[in-house]
Amino acid sequence: MSVLKEFREFAMRGNVIDLAVGVVIGGAFGAIVKSLVDDVIMPPIGLLVGNVDFANLFVVLKEGAKAAAPYASVAAAKEAGAVTLNIGLFINALVSFTIVAFAIFMLVKVINRLKREEKVADAPAEVTTKECRYCLSSIPVKATRCPCCTSQLD
Repeated sequence: MSVLKEFREFAMRGNVIDLAVGVVIGGAFGAIVKSLVDDVIMPPIGLLVGNVDFANLFVVLKEGAKAAAPYASVAAAKEAGAVTLNIGLFINALVSFTIVAFAIFMLVKVINRLKREEKVADAPAEVTTKECRYCLSSIPVKATRCPCCTSQLD
């Protein structure tokens, strides 16, 4: 019974809940980035480099037994039992990673700027006055004599 209690305490800690939420949000963000790369970014790039569909850019390493080459797509090659080197899928994954890394970089940059601004706002104000130890009047920090009581200050 104590193991279940310990597990419940572990699972209900704030860090575990935050991690679970982060994983779920990360998965959803990954789907958005995959769609952005596959559906928005790669088609124009493929058009620019000669109407190449990167998702189907592959090299056949070993012919399949079911059908003869050339294969129209990675799916057709796999269906035929061919062994392929999927360069296009790797390029898509690389572009996806770059987009995610850049988005995270920009997010961290904004958060760091906000933290810096918060630190500046929380910083204590520069001391510009001090109190005369004789008459207790407020005088400038750089003063060497009190204007009220004319005492010599250190």
